[in-house]
Amino acid sequence: MSPRAQARPNTESVDNYLKAILALGGPEERRIPGKELAGYLRVAPASVTNMLQKLAASPHPPVDYQMHHGVRLSAVGKKRALEIVRHHRLIETFLYEVLHYPLEEVHDEAERLEHFISERFEQRIAARLGHPRTDPHGHCIPELDGRMPRRTAIPLSETAGNGSFLVDSVEDRDAPILRLVRRSGIRPGLRLHVRSRGAAGQVKVKLGARLVALSPQCARAIRVLPA
Repeated sequence: MSPRAQARPNTESVDNYLKAILALGGPEERRIPGKELAGYLRVAPASVTNMLQKLAASPHPPVDYQMHHGVRLSAVGKKRALEIVRHHRLIETFLYEVLHYPLEEVHDEAERLEHFISERFEQRIAARLGHPRTDPHGHCIPELDGRMPRRTAIPLSETAGNGSFLVDSVEDRDAPILRLVRRSGIRPGLRLHVRSRGAAGQVKVKLGARLVALSPQCARAIRVLPA
């Protein structure tokens, strides 16, 4: 094996970087500072810089990286990122609906499988599930051509005042927080009523006849739309 081949990042690691840049960039596809990307991926900033330099120097670069100005996806990188997101969310849905995995376990399992399934297998999963538009967390599943509806939901912690909201989705990367959200009875599609807010970020919501106190971490993990 040549030194150049040895230095090439593995596919799984590259996919994780591309997914992270897609998630952080949002609909406006803003440039992501290396430090922000490092925090999201929980790796050292120096490792992020090294990886982004390698990706930007590859023959068909999946990223547009500028030192001190951050990184965003190229057309090639965005296509691959959306493909992996589609794999991930279809697998999550299959694990939850068909294999009856607990909701807080499907993300990590899908993380391990998303890089390796074939397009034929992906299509069979989608057909078996009836071509779902969202995963169990409420996140949109990209279409085969990469299209994905633009979502305007914001974290419950960032809403102003009290009132009624519709739960759009819940964060899937933190299993303990997701477990707490699930145990509270909150799920995508549910209507909740904010009754009060604490100075420390706690939010009290009414679900039917129940009053539930949400920690600041849980309130940040729940994305809502005005009801």
